[in-house]
Amino acid sequence: MPSRGLGGRARRRRACRRRRDAAVARDWAGGLGTDALLAIFRRLDHVDVLLAADNVCRSWRRAAREEPTLWRRITMRGHEGIARRLNRGGMACEAVRRAAGQCEAFCGEYAGDDGFLMYLIEQAPCLKSLRLISCNYVSNEGFTEPVKKLPLLEDLEVSLCDNVGGYYACGSDRRSDVFEVVGEVCPKLKHFRRSNKLFDVRVWWNKDDDVQGIATMHGLRSLQLFGHALTNEGLETILDGCPHLECLDIRHCFNIDMDEALHLKCAGIKTLRLPDDPTDDYDLEVHSPIRMVVEEEIVWDSGYYSDDSGDDDWDFYGEPSRYESDLDKYEKMLPLNMRTFLK
Repeated sequence: MPSRGLGGRARRRRACRRRRDAAVARDWAGGLGTDALLAIFRRLDHVDVLLAADNVCRSWRRAAREEPTLWRRITMRGHEGIARRLNRGGMACEAVRRAAGQCEAFCGEYAGDDGFLMYLIEQAPCLKSLRLISCNYVSNEGFTEPVKKLPLLEDLEVSLCDNVGGYYACGSDRRSDVFEVVGEVCPKLKHFRRSNKLFDVRVWWNKDDDVQGIATMHGLRSLQLFGHALTNEGLETILDGCPHLECLDIRHCFNIDMDEALHLKCAGIKTLRLPDDPTDDYDLEVHSPIRMVVEEEIVWDSGYYSDDSGDDDWDFYGEPSRYESDLDKYEKMLPLNMRTFLK
């Protein structure tokens, strides 16, 4: 009987050891080296790293917070369903802070305002790539002043930013083209992209807006203008000012009529995308262009009017969000220490 009891205790000890060994074997996350963790994190959007990855365990947290190389090229895209509930500007500042002065590229969608741009320039003096998408809280003045401190900039995108572009007040009466400033202070600029939400033939004022500024970017190798209202004359001005262009994308720029003169000017361009070319590889949402003026039905309601076009997305910013149930679930799942990023 005594030996049988001893054997039972031994079996229990062996079972405990097996369970501990199994638990250690399952803890693959904590056992990964820093290089492996960084390789995983680089496949994620940096929003996911901020909100989730660095809360898995101590080693993941250390890799996410103490490795500036992870934040050298910051990408904060998507997350449309939760964008309105997140302090995207605060998250962008935190991402730049973690780069510890090594940030060379920043790409932000719904992330950034005038104050953030000033912070970015102060923390990332060696920035070479800046992409702003749907950053409607960035103004002409707020964009122009920081960009003057980016002499190393090689890649610039300002897409779907309604308040950046055209002319801004400078001094008492003087008016200057925003992108002309870019051409003057960023001599290394090689790639420029500006996408509008959609082409609208009803835009009759200053169709060649931004053209003079883009024409001063003499070192451009690639240019994309999507849904822009520029005309043949405006395009000729750009081609004359940017003789080194190798790639030109003017899809959905339906005021352009590619006549013989324009074809001759574009003869040296290796990759040419014309207004009617397919948009399968376009990475932003493509809206149906308005290419002809038609009589629209205007619905009046309490002093406001709307186009009764049946657009399912018309209430995205007005009516209660269709994502509310997902947002509530997301907020409950969000770690307490990261809820500071919620508005």
